[in-house]
Amino acid sequence: MTNNLLLRRAAVAAGAILVATAEFAILHSAADVDLAANSGNSTRQIAAAAVVVAAAVAALAGWALLAVLERLTNRARVWWTSIAVAVLLLSLLVGPPSGVGGGAKATLALLHLSVGVVLILGLPRARPERLNR
Repeated sequence: MTNNLLLRRAAVAAGAILVATAEFAILHSAADVDLAANSGNSTRQIAAAAVVVAAAVAALAGWALLAVLERLTNRARVWWTSIAVAVLLLSLLVGPPSGVGGGAKATLALLHLSVGVVLILGLPRARPERLNR
């Protein structure tokens, strides 16, 4: 993988993290959304650090899967995008409904969607066209 490609994909991953962090900050501070989620029999508060970690894990997992697929198939973008959309839909079914209250559910849905969209649109397209298979 070239340094240019690494930088482009790192920028996309950082962008997803920054978008999630900014949304959390705005909705938590300005809109006074209390971001809490049910976890088993307890309720836990979701802090900015958890948002950063979750977005980073999603970005790195997506990046790693794309890198593996690019080594295995000429149709890596198609496979990766299909898998990424399926994972995003699954995360929307599991994550946001655990929110405590309408504001938390809406915020969780927005966070999942924004990180997913940035990664789905950005990661596969970070590769220069001349290097595509």
